[in-house]
Amino acid sequence: MSLAEPRKPLILCVDDEPLNLKLLVELLSERFDTRIATNGQKALELAIQQKPDLILLDVMMPVMDGFETCRRIRETHDKQDLPILFITAKNQPEDEEFALKIGGNDFITKPIKPGVLQARIDTQLKLKYAQEKIIRRAETLEQEVNQRLSEINHLQDSTIYVMTSLAEFRDECTGNHIRRTQFYVEALSKALAKNPEFTSRLNDETIEVITKSAPLHDIGKIATPDDILLKPGKLTSEEFAIMQTHSERGYKILQEAANSMGEKGLFLQTAQDIAFYHHEKWNGSGYPNGIAGEKIPLAARIMAIADVYDALTSARPYKRAFTQEEAFEIMHEGSGSHFQPILLETFFTLKEQLCTIANAHAD
Repeated sequence: MSLAEPRKPLILCVDDEPLNLKLLVELLSERFDTRIATNGQKALELAIQQKPDLILLDVMMPVMDGFETCRRIRETHDKQDLPILFITAKNQPEDEEFALKIGGNDFITKPIKPGVLQARIDTQLKLKYAQEKIIRRAETLEQEVNQRLSEINHLQDSTIYVMTSLAEFRDECTGNHIRRTQFYVEALSKALAKNPEFTSRLNDETIEVITKSAPLHDIGKIATPDDILLKPGKLTSEEFAIMQTHSERGYKILQEAANSMGEKGLFLQTAQDIAFYHHEKWNGSGYPNGIAGEKIPLAARIMAIADVYDALTSARPYKRAFTQEEAFEIMHEGSGSHFQPILLETFFTLKEQLCTIANAHAD
């Protein structure tokens, strides 16, 4: 079984003079497949139907000249890179300049010199095939990059799952808390993105990263002793001081994860910010560093609101669940002290959405 011969390049020859077309076909038929058109309109149709590799185009034709034909071919999206060589009796510099400006690749004056014509066709076809090869390679590289990014995203999601599972294993009460706060964070981030003050900082990618990072906010609690983490009553001041260390511990855990993975991207940086700073307060009275205002990363400010709201509206052995109205009232008292006012005001507009999330992920 013999291999099929490679396809000959297809050349479309356009000229209103039959003798010129006959000459072109005779010159080219040994090395190329050819098609002919005797006017610009027919050339447009064949350029779309036959998909030639190159066009030889006369300029002086009735109804639609070669310049207009070239313009219309170039207006077709997939014909932007199709080589078009003008062959014409026009030999003024301004004619050549105009032909090249409107999208011609070369300008050959009559009478035709067969060797020159063949050489210029070969040059243009080599350029075309080289460009197509580059495009195919670029598409392949894009597919490889997308595949790699998909693998990284899967690894990232798996890392989140494992780490949050560890936190849930230590304290089974936190399971749905983690899910609810994640959805509260997402809802608040999307609502804030509509505010011009936050639009530039909360694009789709940033919101996705913050939402994915949110479940890791209390990852540091895996290092908290059981007798403190699982204590059913109120913590002593000494116990509370130990509990507070979960912010710094969470930050260090995530920092070590980033270092070991060589990860310097937005995801783990955001996760570190949330874990470290989500107990800071707008007026600087929070922990662990007592920073205030805009110095607190935005993701951590958003997380703080979601975290407190869920803590208030969830039942625990040492407290009942507050209603949404009660929680809002308590949180309103912290506007400007615990929480950034504009973030809290935006959160309060999400009443129905918050109830939907709470009902879908009830303890």
